[in-house]
Amino acid sequence: MKRALLKIVSCLMAVIFPVAMFAADQPAAMLYSHGSAMLNGSSITRASAIFSGDMVQTTKDSVANINATGSTVLVLNDSIVQYQGTGVKLEHGGVTISTSKLMATHAGTVTVLPASGAWTEFEVRDTDGTVRIAARKGDLTISDDKGTMTLAQGQETTRDEGQPRDKKGRKREGAGSVPGATGGVLDSPVAIGVGAAIIGGVTAWVLIKSDDPASPVN
Repeated sequence: MKRALLKIVSCLMAVIFPVAMFAADQPAAMLYSHGSAMLNGSSITRASAIFSGDMVQTTKDSVANINATGSTVLVLNDSIVQYQGTGVKLEHGGVTISTSKLMATHAGTVTVLPASGAWTEFEVRDTDGTVRIAARKGDLTISDDKGTMTLAQGQETTRDEGQPRDKKGRKREGAGSVPGATGGVLDSPVAIGVGAAIIGGVTAWVLIKSDDPASPVN
């Protein structure tokens, strides 16, 4: 019985520890709403944890802040943004980013990335298929299907988003349309690790508390 219990504990440790280490590597962030902002389609009153894959949407009268280690993202009014941990995907509207962690912004086929690990501040807007980029502090590297260029501090430029839109300027169905509510708390690595620990703990408790000894055959 002791040998069986040791095997169970060893298996649990082999499963739980890697999951916990993986969860620790995931970027943790907090979302703060200023007005009627939404997270994955649900309104948030003031603050909420946010995970990679979560969608943030602001109205014409609201903005939101995403605070992560070494980076801050201001989601401007009337915007839709997907948080991706090491970057954000701009579906519509605009963001202002301050980062020392090389946080990138993706808008269609355009990627905007700090040119160095120094503190960088920049703004990206995408409202009508044209991506407008402004380097407020530090240089930027801009990449799209036409190549890569460097945008110096204090300069601005525009790029074609590279995705088809309808006559009203909205992205066509299937061309980068906004996904539904995904990447919630239950999908996070932390929740997965906790779930694994609970399941393993219950299994071990049942085996230990069993009154029937295991037969030699079993």
